[in-house]
Amino acid sequence: MIDNFALAISHGLMLLATWLLLRRDDLDREPGRDETVAPKKGRRGA
Repeated sequence: MIDNFALAISHGLMLLATWLLLRRDDLDREPGRDETVAPKKGRRGA
């Protein structure tokens, strides 16, 4: 009983994560020349 429950929970969470990732709008778009994101300028270290 415990094994089936653990399998159902883990597979259910993986299905939920997959479903949420596939619903994202930015999955279907690739950034063009106008939509490129400049790299963040940050300090290295500390």
